[in-house]
Amino acid sequence: MEFSDEILLHILSYVPCTDLVLNVRRTCRKLATLCLDKSLTHTVLLQKDYKVNKDKVKQLMRDIGKEIYQLNMAGCYWLPSSTIDHVTRCKNLVKLNLSGCHVTSLRLSKMLSTLQHLRSLAIDVNPGFDASQLSSECKATLSRVSELKQTLYTPSYGVVPCCTSLEKLLLYFEILDRSREGFMLSGQLMVGESNVPHYQNLRVFYARLAPGYVNQEVVRLYLAVLSDRTPENLHAFLISAPGSFAETGATKNLLDSMARNVRLDALQLPKAWINGSGLLQHLKFNNPFYFSFSRCTLSGGHLIQRVINGGKDLKSLTSLNLSGCIHCLAPESLFRKAEDDIDSSILESLVVSCCNLRHLNLSAAHHHSSESIGNHLCQLLSRLKHLLSLALPVCSITDVAANVEKPPTASNLVPQTFGRKVRIGIQTYPRNLSDLVNQKIDSSVFWALLRSLRFLETLEIIGSSFSSAMPRNEPAIRNSLPPCVRAQSVGDSEVAAISQLTYLQSLTLAQLPNIITGSGLINIGLECQHLRTLSLANLGMMGKVAYMSALMDMLKHCKCLRDLRLEQPYFCAGAQFFQALSHCSSLQRLCIVSRSGTLQSDAVMSFMANCLEVIMCHMFMGESLTVCKNLQQSIVRRSVRALGEAKSHHWPPAPASCCSRGGTGAGVV
Repeated sequence: MEFSDEILLHILSYVPCTDLVLNVRRTCRKLATLCLDKSLTHTVLLQKDYKVNKDKVKQLMRDIGKEIYQLNMAGCYWLPSSTIDHVTRCKNLVKLNLSGCHVTSLRLSKMLSTLQHLRSLAIDVNPGFDASQLSSECKATLSRVSELKQTLYTPSYGVVPCCTSLEKLLLYFEILDRSREGFMLSGQLMVGESNVPHYQNLRVFYARLAPGYVNQEVVRLYLAVLSDRTPENLHAFLISAPGSFAETGATKNLLDSMARNVRLDALQLPKAWINGSGLLQHLKFNNPFYFSFSRCTLSGGHLIQRVINGGKDLKSLTSLNLSGCIHCLAPESLFRKAEDDIDSSILESLVVSCCNLRHLNLSAAHHHSSESIGNHLCQLLSRLKHLLSLALPVCSITDVAANVEKPPTASNLVPQTFGRKVRIGIQTYPRNLSDLVNQKIDSSVFWALLRSLRFLETLEIIGSSFSSAMPRNEPAIRNSLPPCVRAQSVGDSEVAAISQLTYLQSLTLAQLPNIITGSGLINIGLECQHLRTLSLANLGMMGKVAYMSALMDMLKHCKCLRDLRLEQPYFCAGAQFFQALSHCSSLQRLCIVSRSGTLQSDAVMSFMANCLEVIMCHMFMGESLTVCKNLQQSIVRRSVRALGEAKSHHWPPAPASCCSRGGTGAGVV
């Protein structure tokens, strides 16, 4: 308490606002004053604050409602819809996020009528939404909104027609092709909603589509107005669409108009709109900061000539997504095979021109380096000193010498003579980092790359042919393609190299076939103490989880881990695994996808009892439906019992209540 006010305010900034106002403020006069400082009450984040309930929100708004300028309630699905009524106390609110909260047309109208200073809004549009129920006061507020994020679960324009001053429009299309009753839905909008969007001031247009033809039909209606008159100030145009999204006459007119009238800073288009067209040659860019050409047939020659423009004006580019662009590092794609070596001069031009890149995605492609000294992909990428996130295919990080000078095969080691049979086993690998480093030569390009990117926060190393058993935006396939030949030499040593990334927060490893013991995972757990998200899929031999022991040792050190996703056939989620997982005291979400996998119900219950922060537990295993239903019911009963005990003792409810564990947000499948 003898610290200066500045230091104490910095410490208090890490405490949730509800805790500050409702608890910490009541401890002493000094903290009572500091907790109401404008720097702490200006922005209130209730997102992922699973301890908050309706009564706490009501008290919070009553105490500091007039001091709140930004309120984020995104994803607060456990709060009843009536909780939204208390937002009306925040008279000075400028930014409001209600994504994931169920808000009716009437409730939205009543709330927005009182928020005259609102400039940024995020809402969901659910079935039953009726824009005609919005009052004139509500429409007046919406007319001043310059930034709108709208998630659509039904074909509708939502509140877009009322937002006449829009500068930034973010649209998320999550409309199903069929209703719950099984009827086919139509993408045609209701009569009377046709005097849509006012795009004259629009600067940013972003649309993300979930799979389904209805989403494509509806987004085309939103784009129809843009094709008639393209806003002169438009500088960011991004459409993220899975699968095939065919170009139409209207969209072609829109792109032609953009090529004539605007200069862009950010661009992302469906692959069908770029492939085979000369669009990139005609579009003009100002100071681009974001490009995404995911899964486009873009050759390296086109990338250099049409996008990078010979290295001019690309110092501003901070994010580049070339995921699935199998020919983007080759001069031409006409006669090239996907497994051929890359042209290092193209990558070098990219690195030199875009020297300030912070986010780079080269995954889902075979980027094989040649034998030329100093031209390995990892060596060239090590020049990008500002990188914060990086995604690479497994075959791109292997040393070329390791593939050229392959060790003799097992069949060659067996003497070609009669006599006693010789048993051929696998090579033994050390479990300690020191032994692993001693065996790894200093010239390893991947070790050197990570040594130069010490501030990397997100890393993804994914097999070129990897396909998840449960993808979100792609059709699930039972049997994925075999790993790339060059990926066969990537194993425990390369995983251990990741432990150099002290500030790593998110790690994804998928389809690393040469994982033998998983010893590198232990090193990551020891050194990467900021790790929050971990995703492992198809490591080592598919018929056996050989890295289980190392994974359990790793989890004992992951105190900050919040999200864990494991995808591995024949995974045994037993008592030892869940006991190790219980050391992850900050864990909130767990997902296990395992064909022919097994689980122990008692171990799951013990884990849920120890890790009180867990709010989502999804387990797609090989157990019977009866086992899954019984386990889910046990978790629900335990949560209800715990909540009842908390209420009887007048304690605050546990972080993982029956609503968050056994309700909408959780389940054991």
